Amino acid sequence: MTAPVRANAEERPALKESRVLVTGSVATDHLMTFPGRISAQFIGAAVDKVSLSFLVDDLRVRPGGVAANIALGMARLGVTPVLAAAVGIDFADHEAHLASAGVATRFLYRSATRHTARFLCTTDEHGNQIASFYPGAMVEARDIRLAEVIEQAGGVDLVVVSPNDPEAMLRYTDECRRTGTPFAADPSQQVAIMDGPDLRRLVDGAAYLFANEYELALLCDKTDWTDLGLIDRVGVLISTHGPAGARLTVAGRAPVEVPAIHGVTVADPTGAGDAFRAGLLSGLSRGLELDLSARLGCALASIVLETVGPQDYEITPDDLYRRLAGAYGPGAGREAVAAMGLLIGTA
Repeated sequence: MTAPVRANAEERPALKESRVLVTGSVATDHLMTFPGRISAQFIGAAVDKVSLSFLVDDLRVRPGGVAANIALGMARLGVTPVLAAAVGIDFADHEAHLASAGVATRFLYRSATRHTARFLCTTDEHGNQIASFYPGAMVEARDIRLAEVIEQAGGVDLVVVSPNDPEAMLRYTDECRRTGTPFAADPSQQVAIMDGPDLRRLVDGAAYLFANEYELALLCDKTDWTDLGLIDRVGVLISTHGPAGARLTVAGRAPVEVPAIHGVTVADPTGAGDAFRAGLLSGLSRGLELDLSARLGCALASIVLETVGPQDYEITPDDLYRRLAGAYGPGAGREAVAAMGLLIGTA
């Protein structure tokens, strides 16, 4: 029976890798657990006057933020992403954590006065969440000159525009179109606060568009684009459907359904979507086909789901292989693990 084993640095083959620049939020997560069902606390006839306080079981303070989660996930898989984001005066420990994992942090924009963004989230025992986000230093992300970062980084093959200061997101996609740099649009929760014209400006011409089922419906409603009209404006539409997996759609082709990995014991859903993106982008960076890259994303998401905190997990080659092979077959497991520079040996 074969199983993957970790290669020492000197044993790893030289692998060709596309350069990925990740932009978006970097935050400190305050994660709490409510022992019940959040929705049961609401009174149907009085939802216009809500004043609730939840007694939570625990509090865990963890490094987070969508861009940081994606970049760290890619680094955990052996890819070297470039992170361009705005951080605050309290970022030293988080930066050391990212750098130790292999994330390039030299292009971070450092606020002189603001704290790093904060994400405060309460999750109930059924996976429902109530969250608040304080942007802090993230509002200064619009001051990052993306073209300068790309030049100083020696060029990049893809820019990921994940949730961030909305003005920054728009400036980044404008810059990508102006310079002909492929980009992935990942508006995520910012779909709710951006209007139709801005969303069209953000998404149009993206090489990849990420959205969950709800965000996709809201985006189509705000932009007045149908699903088909949206697909004609992007290279690949990647829609995520939680436990049902993901759907990959390219104009003129039948959608490809990628099932999620089952049998996962969920400890904390925070960051699972970011892990999916990290796995998919890592696979594409190493030359895997889109569907296998999405399977790698599902495997990484399953690891994060079993961990409290979006950056506190570890990846071992044998576990990664086991998840991929169990859900998609040994061939998929071997190909994905090998692409990440890990070795398959005899156990």
